[in-house]
Amino acid sequence: MRINHAMSIAYAHRIAMALAATLSIGVVMIGWNAYAQNASNDLPNPYRTVENHFKLPEGRTWGAVSAIEVDKDGRSIWIAERCGGNSGCPSKPIVDPILRFDASGVLLKSFGAGLIMSPHGIHVDQDGNVWVTDYSDNAPRAARGAPATAVAATKGHQVFKFSPDGKLLMTLGTAGGSRDAGGYFYQPNDVLVALNGDIFVSQGHGPNTGRILKFDKAGKFIAQFGKSGSGPGEFNVPHALAMDSQGRLFVGDRGNNRLQIFDQDGKFLEEWKQFGRPSGVFIDKNDVLYVADSESDDTRNPGGMKRGIRIGSARNGKLTAFIPDPWTATPRPSTTAPEGVTADAAGNIYGAEVTETNIIQYLKK
Repeated sequence: MRINHAMSIAYAHRIAMALAATLSIGVVMIGWNAYAQNASNDLPNPYRTVENHFKLPEGRTWGAVSAIEVDKDGRSIWIAERCGGNSGCPSKPIVDPILRFDASGVLLKSFGAGLIMSPHGIHVDQDGNVWVTDYSDNAPRAARGAPATAVAATKGHQVFKFSPDGKLLMTLGTAGGSRDAGGYFYQPNDVLVALNGDIFVSQGHGPNTGRILKFDKAGKFIAQFGKSGSGPGEFNVPHALAMDSQGRLFVGDRGNNRLQIFDQDGKFLEEWKQFGRPSGVFIDKNDVLYVADSESDDTRNPGGMKRGIRIGSARNGKLTAFIPDPWTATPRPSTTAPEGVTADAAGNIYGAEVTETNIIQYLKK
């Protein structure tokens, strides 16, 4: 009996030690989760802000802008803006929404007038071609309280491929858009071209529209993946796309407050929530990951995450820097800070702002 009693004491001691270790690990994990959620607000900001870097032609002002991308030369910057408004292009058919600036902010080239209704995403492929998503259309908007118009859209909800000189090379999607489950597109948000030429398009701002569509280099539809929801591989506003050096596809799943990572066949790999509520995503040649969070607040992304640009590693998800949203006035709009983000070869960052209708340059100190 004494032996059994001793064994019982030893067994109880081991159980107690294991329980204590489990509780300790749980505390550490809870602490790490809280740290991961809040510490990104306290990261260093090794950048200085430069306003009015890009010079528009005389008489022209910035509209809402979310589409910004560095050229393949690593220096010049492509911007697609909404013709001085939020969806101002249908009423300004002679205004070029697609603009290329040199490193000093001087306008080099513009094109796209009368073709794009409201540019949303932009991508420069390995050959220097410029891809733009048009997420709105030219259907007349009924005055508030008036009966809805029955006039169908004849432009919009498409993806365009241009040469660097502005020649239209390819158009994807039905003019005016398609809401059908098997059709495309309706509110295409972003576009990305893989090294093998495959084309990925994310679409959906509204319910039951979130998905990723894949096409071959000739524009032939291959497949789609994802559906509306919050589980792995599901989307709630897949707002931005980027690809790392391994060929993994990063999706800014904004409504779900996370980045989702896939292989190029649409297989879900993992999710990261430490970068906030992603509106814009860019990955440079060194796998530095830049994420623009323009919407985090206590309602849509509880936990204290602040708006701004987060910088980290696409390889392991580690955060290294944070540029906070400079907006201080109250009440704060639903969207502030950049929605689009890119970086040049020197590591300088460029943020495209919708509410503030501005482009801000962030120079490395």
